[in-house]
Amino acid sequence: MLQLFQSQGIQELFQGIIGLHWGQIVMFCIAGVLIYLAIAKDYEPMLLLPIGFGAILANIPFSSAIGHDGFLKILYDAGIITELFPVLIFVAVGAMIDFGPLLQNPFMLFFGAAAQFGIFATMLVSLALGFDLKQAASIGIIGAADGPTSIYVASKFARDLLAPISVAAYSYMSLVPIIQPPVIKLLTSKDERLIRMESRPVKIPKIVRILFPIVVTVIAGLIAPISVALVGSLMFGNLIRECGVLERLSKAAQNELANLITLLLGITIGSTMVADKFLNQATLLIMVMGILAFIFDTAGGVLFAKFINVFLKHKINPMVGAAGISAFPMSARVIHRMAQKEDPTNFILMQSVSANVAGQLGSIIAGGLLLAIVPILLR
Repeated sequence: MLQLFQSQGIQELFQGIIGLHWGQIVMFCIAGVLIYLAIAKDYEPMLLLPIGFGAILANIPFSSAIGHDGFLKILYDAGIITELFPVLIFVAVGAMIDFGPLLQNPFMLFFGAAAQFGIFATMLVSLALGFDLKQAASIGIIGAADGPTSIYVASKFARDLLAPISVAAYSYMSLVPIIQPPVIKLLTSKDERLIRMESRPVKIPKIVRILFPIVVTVIAGLIAPISVALVGSLMFGNLIRECGVLERLSKAAQNELANLITLLLGITIGSTMVADKFLNQATLLIMVMGILAFIFDTAGGVLFAKFINVFLKHKINPMVGAAGISAFPMSARVIHRMAQKEDPTNFILMQSVSANVAGQLGSIIAGGLLLAIVPILLR
């Protein structure tokens, strides 16, 4: 009897070690890579580090962090299942974004639309690979280059794929400086990359800045009511910024709210990276589709710029089209640095930022359209 008690006691004491299997060890390695990229390479550290650590917590055998009453399970149910975290992140992002450059160059809205090509191209490829329509839409939205939008759509359509989709979205967002330049150089000539663009700063009246988020919300909401949560939260944050009477709330949204929700979102997403659900063929395909989505996005923006240049007297630098993705402001900086490398006297930052801001808006509208169209197609 004593020996049995001792045997059971030893098993309970070392249940974590005894229960450890190879899949969890692999996940520890993947988590370690994410943490390494966050710290050593400074790739999206505010997200990759919490995601990596959340994956460690989730893959420790019998972890109390993800059990029925685990704090990560509570955060997942309260913040991801309800879509609360992505919506709150959009309030913070809206408070950070200055739509002034876009309002000065409204033509750049077309680049924000063209660069969403990757979403729909990747969606079609995913369908061809055997994913169903909702899963394909969730994978395609990685091409939005917008983590919260990816999480929001995946939580609606494919919760079982939430972990790999989120990891792919945020990982590739951090790799924009590596992904975009080769694609741009492949699709443009040196002469095209040397094109100069005139910049004529125009003062945007305050009333226009205030009306812009309101009008966008109403128009987008009428076209796709299901997008109101996404577009509305982004525009509400921007209205707080632009109204001029809520400076404290604007700063709180940009700092405290953004930091807190990013922290909770990251570690909660990491907790979904459980070995038996993450280590499968679907995850590998999603990671491949994710990078294809970013490539298609970049190519779509560049090729659209080259196309409209056929009809324009004053040409557009095709690299600006690549800034139409939603990775703000990283993509704009990448494009500007590329232009500077070709010609140190060529400044296209304003145009790149305009396209990048348009991409932020375009990605959310594209996500809303998917949320509206996919259920109709399945009827």
